[in-house]
Amino acid sequence: MNVYFSDYFSVSKDDLEECGAFNVSLINDLPVFIDPFLLFNSDKSEYQHLHDEIIKYIGFLRDMSEAGTISKGLVRHWFLFPEVKQNWLGFSKVGNGGSGLGPDFANALNENLSNIFNDFGSEKITKSSHLEKLCLIKEGVGKDSISDFTTNLIKSYLCEYTQDFAQKYIDSSRTKSVMVPHAEFNYKTRRWTSKKYTLPYIDGDYVLLTPKDILTKDEAWINKHDIIGDFDDIVAAIPNVELRDQVNEYFLRRVPEEAKQREINEAIAKTLRNFPELIDRYIRLKEDTGDQAVALSEQKVQEIETVFIRQVAILIENLKDESSFYETFDDTHDEAYSRVLFLKQVIENNDGYRIFYSNGQPIKRESDLQLMFRLTWYASQDDVNAEVNNGRGPVDYKISRGSKDSTIVEFKLASNSKLKQNLAKQVEVYKAANQTKKSIKVILYFSDSELFRVQKIMEELELKEGKELVLIDAQATNKPSGSNAR
Repeated sequence: MNVYFSDYFSVSKDDLEECGAFNVSLINDLPVFIDPFLLFNSDKSEYQHLHDEIIKYIGFLRDMSEAGTISKGLVRHWFLFPEVKQNWLGFSKVGNGGSGLGPDFANALNENLSNIFNDFGSEKITKSSHLEKLCLIKEGVGKDSISDFTTNLIKSYLCEYTQDFAQKYIDSSRTKSVMVPHAEFNYKTRRWTSKKYTLPYIDGDYVLLTPKDILTKDEAWINKHDIIGDFDDIVAAIPNVELRDQVNEYFLRRVPEEAKQREINEAIAKTLRNFPELIDRYIRLKEDTGDQAVALSEQKVQEIETVFIRQVAILIENLKDESSFYETFDDTHDEAYSRVLFLKQVIENNDGYRIFYSNGQPIKRESDLQLMFRLTWYASQDDVNAEVNNGRGPVDYKISRGSKDSTIVEFKLASNSKLKQNLAKQVEVYKAANQTKKSIKVILYFSDSELFRVQKIMEELELKEGKELVLIDAQATNKPSGSNAR
């Protein structure tokens, strides 16, 4: 049952752990990403060197921007990068293909090199320069863009790290010598160059491993959410009374009466752009609390390993024991419904509910539920596509077998505030847009009160459980013993 790197390449999980490598799924991206701050804050000299190289490259871009208009061709070569999909990390709901760094990121970086980055490399308040500055005030530049940029700039290190592991632990028949594009930047020729590495190879592409201690989830340590939330504290910490008053006056003039939170956030963003020193003061606060970043990221990565690797592996083992689970059915609806029922069986009666808990608390995120379901679809001839949007909004999954047989599968939590609206309208709209009459709605509940709410909504909408609506009990209590399981 090949799902993870250790499965595909027959390597010990202990060996991966000893090398500090994250055991990626080769079915789907897992929701962690590289945080450049963890490179900066590390005690490891090789990580510090990598961060220095990132800063050096951005300094080069800044110098080129200040020298004059950069041609479109050079903008593409210097600023645009594809996603490094071979590390199987990030935010893809199906597979490992992402959009990478497109023109929006390139233009944002190019434009801001002459303002918020104008002192890049010679900051007086912070201990170092940081790429993450860009995401603090620019809309559309988030953690995925910062991580993609970082991954591209340290790709040669990831290749060498993986090559070392492969040569030590993987049979040579499972590796291949490949030419990796954009591996290193030559500052003399001002060109990205390719380089050859011997890497794990499967299904026509190489695979890269990533050290766990540079990974995090949810948010990078330096992020827009925190600088907005900590704005008052950042302003209060300005030692220059005159500057502090100027900042407060500028900000208050941009906040309308009875302002909504969105309007307050917009006023904060405008203030940050007008007083870039505030950004540096926020970053210095983050630098001074860097040990918290390391501890928090380690905890987050452990949580991902527990939920999406260890517990999913147990779930798959349980499903494997059901001999018919991985059979192929004549109809996509029958196959999807069968898989949902087996998931229901395992979750409700075979301790599978544990997969939805971390540190004793239920994981109440539909995206996590969707990913867990996706990881069980590796043994199927059907196409499994996520967030298919055919004009009326994205669906969770569209299971297809050719052009004439498809089924929509939607996952919802019972606690979803729009559950009634969704049950009443969404699936019918999606079915029409996707030209299929077949759908399954799966609802997961974590308490009796959530179950009561769902049942009340079903009664109001005159809905019943069946092949198009399945309820799954993920409560951690009141589970029947194996002998009493229905």
